[in-house]
Amino acid sequence: MAQREKTSVTVDGRELTLTNLPKVLYPEDGFAKAEVIDYYQRIAGVLLPHVAGRPMTLKRCPDGTGGQSFFAKHAPEHRPGWVRTETVESGGSRGRGETVDYVVMDDLPTLVWAANLAALELHVPQWRFPRRGEPRPDLLVFDLDPGAPATIVDCCRVAEALRPLLEADGLAPLAKTSGGKGLQLYAPVSGITSEQASVQAHEYAQRLEKDQPGLVVSRMTKSLRKDKVLIDWSQNNGAKTTIAPYSLRARTHPTVSTPVTWDEVESCQAPEDLFFTAPDVLARAGESGDLFGPLLA
Repeated sequence: MAQREKTSVTVDGRELTLTNLPKVLYPEDGFAKAEVIDYYQRIAGVLLPHVAGRPMTLKRCPDGTGGQSFFAKHAPEHRPGWVRTETVESGGSRGRGETVDYVVMDDLPTLVWAANLAALELHVPQWRFPRRGEPRPDLLVFDLDPGAPATIVDCCRVAEALRPLLEADGLAPLAKTSGGKGLQLYAPVSGITSEQASVQAHEYAQRLEKDQPGLVVSRMTKSLRKDKVLIDWSQNNGAKTTIAPYSLRARTHPTVSTPVTWDEVESCQAPEDLFFTAPDVLARAGESGDLFGPLLA
């Protein structure tokens, strides 16, 4: 690699070498690696509190969104010594226990380091370290996934129907876009295991499916999902992850999984109403702060 392709920077006292900054990672928009790093650096103040202490799975796109991508659970061997990792036991094949050394993204240098690896997407579970035994989630999540020709507009109608069911049980749900075609609801929880959270979320999904069978499905079977919204309750499994708030998506455009208000959900009449790219989200955060802030309490 030519020297001109490297840039040395100091981020909060940590030395980093950034590479290939002009490389375009979103060809449709001409959105380069430098802009990806800039976005993550500028959004870090609202993003990091939501991912800190959680095992991080990175979706890396070394050749941009038009090339091959891969999910990286294991922390790269060649990483700075200051990048925090935590070991998690995972179910191995043939009954053998296996472990994964995850990156834990607690600070800005680690976020910039990951962005320099072309880690466009950040995925985390609903629990944080320390972990002793079965994970204890601090969030309950519902992933609303529309089956074509349904869209995020239909997801908004499902979210509006799901909200009072959750609130009746003392939960306080908030919404964010998936950064793709769907919507996600989060609510703070405590004192339950991931298995219990999955059971609870499944029950809500089944209740709404029973009430609105023409719009909602709670089962993964593809043949059932046409023109309906799947309430994916399985993301509460302690081994599963969901796209983090404020994470970019590796899509055609540099879209972002964006927290939205309930007013925005209720007024959504077209998919473009809840379509947000990195510049949009930076402007929103500057004006409104972290709309997901209540989840941190």
